[in-house]
Amino acid sequence: MTEETHTMPAIIAPTAAGTDATPAVPPTPPVPLSALLAREDLALRRIAGPVDEDTVIHWAQTSEMADPYPYLLGGELLLTAGVHIPQADGSEGGAPGRAKPGLGDYFDAYVARIVEGGGAALGFGVAPVHDTVPRALVAACDRYGLPLLEVPPRTTFASVARAVWQLMAQARHAELRRVTEAQASLAAAASRPDPVPAVLRQLAQRVGGRAVLYGPDGERLAGSGREFTESVTAGLGRLAAVVRPGPRATGPAPSSATDTCEGVHLAAYALGGGSGGGGVVLGVAAPRREPGDHTIASVAAVLLSLLTGEHRGGAGAARRTALVRLLLGAAPEDVAPLLGAERWLVVHARPTGDGPPPDAVAASALGAALGSSLVDAGGDGVVRVLVPHDPDVPDGRSPAPQPGWTCGVSAPADPRAWAAADVQAARALARARATRTPLVRYAARPALADLVPAEDAAFHARTLLAPVAGTPALTDTLRTWLSLHGSWDRTAVALSVHRNTVRQRIARCAALLDRDLDDPDVRMELWFALRQP
Repeated sequence: MTEETHTMPAIIAPTAAGTDATPAVPPTPPVPLSALLAREDLALRRIAGPVDEDTVIHWAQTSEMADPYPYLLGGELLLTAGVHIPQADGSEGGAPGRAKPGLGDYFDAYVARIVEGGGAALGFGVAPVHDTVPRALVAACDRYGLPLLEVPPRTTFASVARAVWQLMAQARHAELRRVTEAQASLAAAASRPDPVPAVLRQLAQRVGGRAVLYGPDGERLAGSGREFTESVTAGLGRLAAVVRPGPRATGPAPSSATDTCEGVHLAAYALGGGSGGGGVVLGVAAPRREPGDHTIASVAAVLLSLLTGEHRGGAGAARRTALVRLLLGAAPEDVAPLLGAERWLVVHARPTGDGPPPDAVAASALGAALGSSLVDAGGDGVVRVLVPHDPDVPDGRSPAPQPGWTCGVSAPADPRAWAAADVQAARALARARATRTPLVRYAARPALADLVPAEDAAFHARTLLAPVAGTPALTDTLRTWLSLHGSWDRTAVALSVHRNTVRQRIARCAALLDRDLDDPDVRMELWFALRQP
C-alpha cells in the first residue's frame, strides 16, 4: 500500500484542550478510567496524559479514521491500532512497521481533533501494525492532556469494549439500587411526625449536600445538610426565584432549573409543578451530580408538595361542602354521601416518645399516610383522622401502624355513630400508650351489657357513679385504671400523670363510692357503668 493512500485529509486547525464548546455526553452511567485500568485481565497501561481519578468514559469505540472528529459524540475511549498513521515503505531508511520520522505535526493534529470532539481517552493497540506506541503520539497526548493507554497484544479491542459495558452495567445497577433505597427512605420520612424536616434531612443525606425549602416570598422555611459558602447559598436562592411564579411574570415559570456555582451543582424545583405550587420551592445544592440525583430530588419534591400544598380536587370540594352543611345544622348522615364512604374509622394518634406536639403539617402528613385529608390537629397533642372504611379489607389490616406514631383506632361506624367512635378511638389510644403498642384497635363485639336495656343500664350507671360524676379527672382515671387491670404505672403513662397521682385519685374514688375496689365484682360493676354513653 502506497504512502499516499494513508495521507491524512485536510484537518481543521486544532483547538486547545479545555475549549468552552464542551461536547454533550449521553445520560449513561460513566465508568471511571481508573476502574478500567484496574482490570488485571486487560493489562492496560497509562503511558501519557494526566493522572486524574475523576476521568470517566461513557463507551469504547474503535476507529482507524485519520480524522475521527466527525464520528465522536463525546466521552469515548477511542481505540486504534494506528492503521491510519503514515508508514515507511522501507525505501527511505525507515523500519517496516514503524511510524515515519517527523510525524509530530500529524499526531499533534490527530490528538487535537480527538480532544475537540470530546474524546475522554485514547487506547493504542500494540501489534500487529506497530510494535511500540509512537513517541510523537505520547508527546502529543501529554501536550493536550489526553490520557493515552497502551493496549498489549494479547488484549483485543472487543474485550476492552466488553469490560467497559460490564462496568457500565454494574454502575447502572448500583445507581438504580441507590435511587430505590432513596425513594423508600423519603417515603418513610414523609410519614414521620416531623415530615418536612425529615424529608429534607433524607434528601440532603442522599445527595451529599443541602436541601432548602423556600416560601412564596423567598424566605427559607426549613433546611438540612451541609453548609456551603455565602455565594453558593445566594446562588441557590436566586435559582429558586427562577421557578417561583411572580406577579410580573409574562408566562408560566419553569418547573425546575439547574446551575453551578463555585463547582457546586444547584437545582430548584417548584412544588406542585410551577404556578400550581403556591410559590413554595425546593432547592438542592450538592458537590457532585450523580445520574440518579434528579430522580431522587423529584421524588422529594412530590412528597413535599403533598405535605405543604392544598388538595384542590373534586373530593376536597365535596368535603368542604359537607363541612359547610354540618355547620349549618345538617345531620351527619345527610352529608355522609358527599364524603364517599358508608362507614368510617376514627383514628387518634400521638407522636411516639417525648417529642413536641404535632403541628398542622405533621397532622396532614399522617392523614395522607392513612389515606384521608379529614384531619384535626387538635390542641391537646392528639391528632384525629376520619378514615374511610374499606369493606373489602379484612379488619385488623387497615390502617397499618405508622412509624413515629402511637395510634388508637375505633370500630367501623356510620355517621350517626361518629361520636361514639371518637370515644372508642380515645380509649384505644390510651391503651396503646399504656402498653407501648404502636397501634391498638377497639374491639367491638357482643357483650353481656347488650342483655340489659339501654335505658336501665344508663340509669344504673348514673346512680352508681353519681358521687364522682362531677369530677371528670376521677372518672377518667378510674376508667383507665380498670381497663389496665389496676396497674398504677401503666395508668400513669396513659394519663401522663405521676403514679402517686393515680393512687390518690383511685383512693378518692373508693372513698366517694364507698366501694372496695379490690373486689372483682365491684370492679366489674363499675366497668359496666363506665362503659355507658
